[in-house]
Amino acid sequence: MNSETVKIYLLDLQERIINLLEKTDGNAFQRDAWQRPEGGEGLTCVIEEGNVFERGGVNFSHVRGQKLPASATAKHPELAGCGFEAMGLSLVLHPRNPHAPTTHLNVRFFTATPPGGEAVWWFGGGMDLTPYYGYTEDAVHFHRTCHAALAPFGAEYHPRFKRWCDEYFYLGHRNEPRGIGGIFFDDFQERDFDFSFSLMQNVGEHFLPAYLPILQRRSTTPYGERERDFQAYRRGRYVEFNLVWDRGTLFGLQSGGRTESILMSLPPIVKWRYDWRPETGSEEERLYREFLVAKDWLGQ
Repeated sequence: MNSETVKIYLLDLQERIINLLEKTDGNAFQRDAWQRPEGGEGLTCVIEEGNVFERGGVNFSHVRGQKLPASATAKHPELAGCGFEAMGLSLVLHPRNPHAPTTHLNVRFFTATPPGGEAVWWFGGGMDLTPYYGYTEDAVHFHRTCHAALAPFGAEYHPRFKRWCDEYFYLGHRNEPRGIGGIFFDDFQERDFDFSFSLMQNVGEHFLPAYLPILQRRSTTPYGERERDFQAYRRGRYVEFNLVWDRGTLFGLQSGGRTESILMSLPPIVKWRYDWRPETGSEEERLYREFLVAKDWLGQ
């Protein structure tokens, strides 16, 4: 195990992703390096009011602490109270055009050290897509690219991680998924360090091929007030998930993380309405009927 190797990879991935996103948008990301008094540092890179992105962030963080937060020990009760080291790259992009979906990527690495014992490590991550207007070709492309990211490691990983994603990015209080899913994994330490690290890397490497073609297709689609209004309403679901259910948000807040960097994931313009329902037969209703449902997109 070599945490420094993981850190070098994550910082390089961050830089490569930002470079391509800057070319896509035509504007630069603001880069904000920070230090954590309790131990650790990070680089928050944010774009706001760009040509394509209304808000986007590609953040690296590396934090250390004396006691794992409760959100990290839910599945590791034996590690409660252990010292820890956590690093990861977290990305959220909110395009302005309602036809272009919001997307999320996270790849991360944890170690925890019991008193007098050896360090325990695991990887986690994934990517998912949250459209406001449904396009079958976009959904199929995203899921096929997710499949390609995992195929070299074994046929069992994609169906397992797709199901995990569908179950994780689900708003239990709404009984609906956040979007159309993708892949998600956590507590991953299979075979050996090199195998697990390689799988995480391949997920990171497949993000831009999964998302950029969709963004390029949709970012110039004409739209009006109706579409922007629906986008703002659906963004409310994104906020609800991140603040109520997301373990990454909880970990960041519970570990004394940098609040501005943690909440960067929230969209800039959001609306809530009381008991609103889309018009039957509309494109907005079609999103619920055909896309916000569990589906095997590889078979489409």
